[in-house]
Amino acid sequence: MVSKKWSTIFTPEKMKNLFPEDRSNSFFDALFGDPEEGAYDISLTFRGEGAEDVLDFAFVLEQRPGKCLVCSLTYGLPDVFMRHPVINVKGLVSDLVAAIGENAQCKSWELGPTREISRSSHEIPLRLTIVSGME
Repeated sequence: MVSKKWSTIFTPEKMKNLFPEDRSNSFFDALFGDPEEGAYDISLTFRGEGAEDVLDFAFVLEQRPGKCLVCSLTYGLPDVFMRHPVINVKGLVSDLVAAIGENAQCKSWELGPTREISRSSHEIPLRLTIVSGME
């Protein structure tokens, strides 16, 4: 696989279309009944190609002004994200694979543990293993 081609498919604009900014508020509204209760905004970013046929993405959690990301329970989020219908990881994986093209198939996918990038930014890795697609 050629990394350059992946970055032309998974542009920042494409990531925003697949995981819109307002999904953070919807997530916190579903969890707490009030979107203002959320300590962070969630976005999706393409991190690049890992090992052969592996694509790395990440849910990026950015602290909201006046909130404390470190005080939030972000380390349990991979399990929450896996099941939560607003985040809809399975549907998102299907959308990512569809963006690759008709011949693409996802052999497997997984959410990794939360990584602390800084006090105000955490990530949850999303890794897809693709069995066919880009030529």
